[in-house]
Amino acid sequence: MESTPQPVRRSLPPPGSPDLWLLRLSDTPDTASDAATLDPSERERAASFARPADRVRFTAAHRTLRAVLGSYLGVPPAEIRYARETCPCCGGPHGRPALLGFPGDLHFSLSHRGDLVLVGVAGEPIGVDVELVPDIEGSGELALMLHPGEQREAQALDPVRRPAAVARLWTRKEAYLKGLGTGLGRDPALDYIGLGAPDGPRPRVDWHFRDVPVDRGYVAAVATRGPLTAPAPRPNRVTGRFPRHR
Repeated sequence: MESTPQPVRRSLPPPGSPDLWLLRLSDTPDTASDAATLDPSERERAASFARPADRVRFTAAHRTLRAVLGSYLGVPPAEIRYARETCPCCGGPHGRPALLGFPGDLHFSLSHRGDLVLVGVAGEPIGVDVELVPDIEGSGELALMLHPGEQREAQALDPVRRPAAVARLWTRKEAYLKGLGTGLGRDPALDYIGLGAPDGPRPRVDWHFRDVPVDRGYVAAVATRGPLTAPAPRPNRVTGRFPRHR
């Protein structure tokens, strides 16, 4: 069932059951081009992209994020202000994104690639990632950045299956690093996540993962600090223009 965030205050999802929102840019060209709700820094970043498609994707992604968060906070999207937590790697101000002026029990994450924008909302630290499935050459380059044990697992796969499997693992890894607040500032080779069932044994027992069903040709994942108590979450589809806050 397709859904659109409404301009009312939503309840936060229960622990271990994050809410996911998915936008397909090709379905919503008017939404993708509208920067009215973005703040000046977001508009400046959008303008810095050389390729028009990248500007459209960035604008749509951040407008979607604001609309989703506004529906949980009960405020117009344009009133939302962001900050960055301290980075666990270097102590700089570029860790997990956080909200200014609102209670700290709402955590969120944003990812966009190709035609898709994915937003995750939870009551605990969360990371999401969506990627295009690469070709065989691209998957080989990704695999070289993985944990040695993950590289061995990838090499053991049939070459035809390897690109999708490596991409699926990479989304789990990026979702986890976003949830930590380090992003790729932390070497992806340091932590073993593995190609098996996403909740299988691993050193990072305080983080749990789920693969997220998205469009053909893409893979996605969500990571939360603490167990995921629900089955693999199916994203709510964001469609059309978001209604105005009332």
